Amino acid sequence: MRTFGLMVSLVIGALASTASAGAPSYSLRPVLRPLAAALDAQKPVEVAANTKGLQRWIKRYKSRALKAGISATVLDQAFRGVEYNAAIIKKDRNQNEFTKTIWDYLDSAASDARIRNGKAALNKHNATLQKIEMRYGVDKEVVVAIWGLESAYGTFKGSTPVIEALATLAYDGRRGDFFEEQLTAALSILQNGDVTVQNMKGSWAGAMGHTQFMPTSFQSYAVDFTGDGKRDIWSGDPTDALASTAAYLKHFGWKKNQPWGVEVKLPKGFDYASANRENLKNPSEWARLGIKDMRGRAVPNHGKASILLPAGAQGAAFMIFKNFDAIEHYNTADAYVIGVGHLADRIQGGPAIQSSWPRADRALTYKERIELQKRLTKAGFDTQKIDGKIGPLTIAAVRDYQRSEDMVPDGYASLTLLKTLR
Repeated sequence: MRTFGLMVSLVIGALASTASAGAPSYSLRPVLRPLAAALDAQKPVEVAANTKGLQRWIKRYKSRALKAGISATVLDQAFRGVEYNAAIIKKDRNQNEFTKTIWDYLDSAASDARIRNGKAALNKHNATLQKIEMRYGVDKEVVVAIWGLESAYGTFKGSTPVIEALATLAYDGRRGDFFEEQLTAALSILQNGDVTVQNMKGSWAGAMGHTQFMPTSFQSYAVDFTGDGKRDIWSGDPTDALASTAAYLKHFGWKKNQPWGVEVKLPKGFDYASANRENLKNPSEWARLGIKDMRGRAVPNHGKASILLPAGAQGAAFMIFKNFDAIEHYNTADAYVIGVGHLADRIQGGPAIQSSWPRADRALTYKERIELQKRLTKAGFDTQKIDGKIGPLTIAAVRDYQRSEDMVPDGYASLTLLKTLR
């Protein structure tokens, strides 16, 4: 993810999620498993060893932080009581293990409760949101929708101490450079006086506040809309967080009163290979090819657009515009962008997505996505990377393979496709 929600628990690069596929069955009597018991007994020892290792790492890091301009006083305050947090590493390791389909994700993102709560939040903060919209030119419903997806309108902002989370992840080393950069930015925020160490809390990966800014994004885009001298995205008052989100979207090109996307109907004989983010046409050009909105009308000219098929030929189709790109900077997953856009539309009174989804399908697991990429590449359709992420390169490889097998080239990485490759 490029900025904010890098680690917000959606974790949807390739639609990954922490939701389980179903509840396991248990016997009425617990059974002691010697190996598991032995491993559990070792955990306190491992945590203690890692805590000592973290303290040695912090000592070395402090010299780098001092050179970066962080004062010794801030460093002493920030790292007081910081320990190695094993739960954070477990979440970081397991974030790609389970998957969620686009329709399951949208069922949650634009649920009746989230829509209802979004309308209530919009009504409650309408005066503030109107001022923010006037200042930044970003539609207030979109700002509220991001708020709804990131923290359920401020009810789940995260309770993990940010400094401890970032220090643990930086010490761990898997993405050490990235998290060290975030840690230094977080310390700079403390030094600036925007928040205290005690109140700087967020997600397990350091995303903070009502709309889950990563520290570097906070530094670049957060604003003091209330004028109290602090950019406060943590407190009960969401004003600065909402304004900062609008400022962020404005920076990345949001155009007011233009859609992120429009659900469309595709004509019979549609060339699915043309559903490509690089294939941009005016809505009038798409209309001449038979693509209309759900009422059978040409989509108004909101600028160049491409056709997106998040579930392939069997699911909904969207004509997406530049505002899609602006939301995408917040979180690069298509599911997230559609979720924000659709929730904003529903809060504004728009209809639900009308097309059906292939609900009999299930999403590929992380291991299956890796297998798919390996098998495609071995078959001569190079995905460029074997990373378990179904991005543009993998979609292109899927399309090429589908063409070679006289399948509909919709780029949809399904379980059926994987079975065919096997």
